Amino acid sequence: MTQQRLQRLLDKQEISEVLARYFRGADRMDRELVRSCYHSDAVDVHGGFEGGVEDYIDWSFGLLRKYTSTFHFMGNLLIELDGDRARSETYGVAYHRTTGGRPQGNLITGFRFIDDFERRQDGVWRIARRLGTTEWCRVDDEAGWWTFPEHFPSGRRDRGDPVYAPLGEPPGARS
Repeated sequence: MTQQRLQRLLDKQEISEVLARYFRGADRMDRELVRSCYHSDAVDVHGGFEGGVEDYIDWSFGLLRKYTSTFHFMGNLLIELDGDRARSETYGVAYHRTTGGRPQGNLITGFRFIDDFERRQDGVWRIARRLGTTEWCRVDDEAGWWTFPEHFPSGRRDRGDPVYAPLGEPPGARS
């Protein structure tokens, strides 16, 4: 494998990890992790929002706080590289759950993120511009949910989530 082909694979892997970190940050309500996915001068066009990254984080976390939990699933991903720039198209499904609330608080949404990435002087790939498209949306009937037993491990919407446990420590060991 040539060095150029190897570098392209490494670049694509780094970009895909930025996207995965973004979804983790959104679902765990980790503002710093979401912020780390963007360049400081990035622009996000997302639903009813268009603006800079700091305002986007405030806006999106204001919406996310309305839900008991969220679960973003990253599907098809295509990354097209052009030197230190790239465009990615990520298909996703987002589950939004609110117990005992109004039906509109339980949404399932199909979306795409069309991201322009840049690798700048620090050598790190980050989002420079994002367009979030809504492909479809539906309300999920709370009556059809299964309540899992209390002894089942479950996620948290903060850094107390098991994924943040130090490497080598059992993920469920923290309370």
